[in-house]
Amino acid sequence: MSFTDAELDYLAAQPLGRLATAKPDGTLQVSPVGFSYNAATGTIDIGGHNMVASRKFRNVAANGRVAFVVDDIVSTDPWRVRCLEIRGDGEALADPSDSASRVPGAIIRIHPRRIVAFGILPADRDKEPHTLRADMRDV
Repeated sequence: MSFTDAELDYLAAQPLGRLATAKPDGTLQVSPVGFSYNAATGTIDIGGHNMVASRKFRNVAANGRVAFVVDDIVSTDPWRVRCLEIRGDGEALADPSDSASRVPGAIIRIHPRRIVAFGILPADRDKEPHTLRADMRDV
């Protein structure tokens, strides 16, 4: 499995992430998106209204380059953030048979290759915010 239990719990509690894709000319695009973890495939599935016509879908279809971030602010005093960054290979699937998306139709599927987690572990809650370190790993 690519994700730890703590990371899966975090993903399940978050409604929104940010998907970065690269246009064919190299220009980057970042889009807020809803998402679901697909336990059967170990992937992140991103759906949406008329997904197949979107620039992000066409970007992924053209080159498969993606990065995805889910983050939140736990506290502003002291400043405490949590973040999960997923870098990987993206697939633009027009008619998936095994989608975990809450929206029917086309999806972008992210196959994780590198995961960067910050402030996600339960033990991180007891640490001083400035002492936290990112957990980075290839999967």
